[in-house]
Amino acid sequence: MTHNPPDTVSAVLARGRLGIPSVVFFVIAAAAPLTVVAGGATTGYAVTGVTGIPVAYLVVAVVLALFAVGYVAMSRRIVNAGAFYTYVARGLGRPSGVAAAFVALLAYNAMQIGLYGGFGAVLAQFLQARYGLNIAWWVCALAGWAVVAVLGVLRIDLNGKVLAVMLIGECAVALLFDTVMLTRPADGSLTFNTLAPSHIVAAGIGAALVTAITGFVGFEGTVVFSEETKDPRRTVARATYIAVAVTGLLYGLSAWAMSVATGPDQIVAAARTEGTDLIFNLVSPHLGDTVVTIGRLLFITSLFAALLSFHHTVARYLFALGRERVLPAVLARTSRRTGAPKAGSLTQSLLALAVIAGYALAGADPIVHLFFWITVTGGLGVLILMTVTSAAVIGFFATTDHGESAWRTWIAPLAATLALGAILAVTLQEFDTLLGVDATNPLRWAFPAAYAAAGLAGLLWALLLRTLRPDAYAAIGLGAASVAAPLRDPALRQPV
Repeated sequence: MTHNPPDTVSAVLARGRLGIPSVVFFVIAAAAPLTVVAGGATTGYAVTGVTGIPVAYLVVAVVLALFAVGYVAMSRRIVNAGAFYTYVARGLGRPSGVAAAFVALLAYNAMQIGLYGGFGAVLAQFLQARYGLNIAWWVCALAGWAVVAVLGVLRIDLNGKVLAVMLIGECAVALLFDTVMLTRPADGSLTFNTLAPSHIVAAGIGAALVTAITGFVGFEGTVVFSEETKDPRRTVARATYIAVAVTGLLYGLSAWAMSVATGPDQIVAAARTEGTDLIFNLVSPHLGDTVVTIGRLLFITSLFAALLSFHHTVARYLFALGRERVLPAVLARTSRRTGAPKAGSLTQSLLALAVIAGYALAGADPIVHLFFWITVTGGLGVLILMTVTSAAVIGFFATTDHGESAWRTWIAPLAATLALGAILAVTLQEFDTLLGVDATNPLRWAFPAAYAAAGLAGLLWALLLRTLRPDAYAAIGLGAASVAAPLRDPALRQPV
């Protein structure tokens, strides 16, 4: 007997390609450790004026570990590249899930595309300072864009190897810099002032927590790659906890080391004066020009690694939404050769190209207007998603026969929801500070309002699907099972 191919798009991504190390590399690369250490921690000191930045990183790591308890418990029952979207749909209902999907697409695209501003500007500055080459930031950004666009449609395990090399290099340099700073304290002996628990209740800790949480954005992406792992139930859980632990400890250690090298009472002033050059200036007298140059190069590759990781996240969200026909089904097309979500990857690349071109033509500042404003806004969106997802975990297990402990199903998720909700409230309250604008500037509300608009659009779209396309509405959150019914579009009968 002969069998005709099913009239569906590809139901799944390439399976069995990723183990625990590869997933860890993807999610930690998205967090961009060296970028956070050199830029995030320094900016935290400078913007907030708070010396308890190391404590803020450790507190946020604990909060995210609480979030991970329910998150990974749910991942053992739901394997879907849609991650937050799927969890919210299964825990709070389909309309809420589609609203979360629209917020996720806006947030992760903002993170990915905003990074091009930082990558292009930092690379252009490096080439000018080191080699005297005067290259426009957008040319450097487009070079990075081209590499990401190509890697985005290749095998996911190949991308994991590329990220592994970059990530190991930047973590090694960060630890080397920390060792140098800790062994040469400004006051002649190690001081632990910036690690004091009293900072948790000190004035300004809210702003410090907001700054710190942006450094962890990307760790939640373990679930996005779950369909491509060798053992989703084991890999997602372990990779999530490893990512939180590694990034939390590295950030806390590096922020503390900088305060030791400058002196706790001088760290804020030094950060405001020297900016992202602070860590390099602190170690250069002791390591020499070659090592510091390598560190600056790894700062650039750290930005690139984050670009690549977030690109994969966006592509898989588009794939999941296309597969379930929430968005056009063509987005679920995968490459026959590599198993990559080809249509989603190309869509994200085209969107990024349009934004880079728009900023270049407008003559906007790539650091302030693209990198800083847009990635901060992207971080806000991910914080919203984590808060809602924690609540969704409680809703899911409340209506599911699960056999899990109360700690995993409602105690830890409830604590995470309350903690993340509190951080979210402070974030919205101090968003003008994070953007570096006046409290009366309309942008301080315009950016957060974009998520309200996206969520509302997703909610309305879900209600339209329920009325006009009940089959697609019924498939929301089902993952690969959502393509059991034939698709009506004959152009999508075969995977690419």
